[in-house]
Amino acid sequence: MDKTVRPHRSSLFVPGHRTAWIEKAAGYGSDFLILDLEDSVPDQEKAGARAITKAGIKTLKANGQAVGVRVNGFATGLTRDDLEGVVCPELDSVTLPKVETVADLQELDALLTNLEKRAGIAAGSIETPLGCETAKAMRNIYEIATSCPRVKRVTLAAGPGGDAARAIGYVWSKEGTETLYLRSKTVLDCRAAGVQHPTISSWWNIKDLEGLERDARWNRQVGFRGMTVMHPSHVPIVNQVFTPAAEEIAFYRGLIQAMEEAKVKGIAAVVYQGDMVDEAMLKTAREMLEFARSIGLES
Repeated sequence: MDKTVRPHRSSLFVPGHRTAWIEKAAGYGSDFLILDLEDSVPDQEKAGARAITKAGIKTLKANGQAVGVRVNGFATGLTRDDLEGVVCPELDSVTLPKVETVADLQELDALLTNLEKRAGIAAGSIETPLGCETAKAMRNIYEIATSCPRVKRVTLAAGPGGDAARAIGYVWSKEGTETLYLRSKTVLDCRAAGVQHPTISSWWNIKDLEGLERDARWNRQVGFRGMTVMHPSHVPIVNQVFTPAAEEIAFYRGLIQAMEEAKVKGIAAVVYQGDMVDEAMLKTAREMLEFARSIGLES
């Protein structure tokens, strides 16, 4: 199943009841903004936040900003009202908290299909990214991602002290070794399900930017293609880490050229910059250049 989409190197949460914050967020440089109706909105302001969020979606999209919404979960009884309040042609995605099973997203899919029809939006236009913050969600990533065509993105929660830490029972550290299995399993399940650009939320410390960069680089090594961040100061660091460097692009261009020249000579493998490379490495090179093109680095 091919679910290749434009990658989000950085995704930033913005409280959905703060008009000024939503307007300001467009200038932070994040690939994606998630207007939040859940944890960051006080209970007494949730109803009023829907209209503010919908207006924010329209404004942000008019300025070329990709934007989604995190609604309140089914257990709150607010999900349907949230969806009715924010669904519009400009909305890119809806994230449902505490998804654990295929049935959860099937129910969300049915609600969205009905609302898309009422709004004159093509069925299936609004994505439903899978956020993995419970043990069942992490256990069922592949099954959930392959069950619903709206699931084109997956984000693992692996930060300190939140829902994921409580669900799994790990003690968070800056090194992240306690969540290495979760990170690796998420990447494996995503790639097997055709989700090419999995992301992660694993660093919440606002002041330790050096730690953020180390964590981001490790996440990229594991196979993630971006991170969800909690503060605007994190956006430029994460964008830089997940953007292929000029040297990387040059390396892969050269590898492709070397392999093309080898094929002309009837050779299936060649030594390139000291390493033996073959068709498998050629496919990797093309994939990496396609990633670079998708974020505007390659023509």
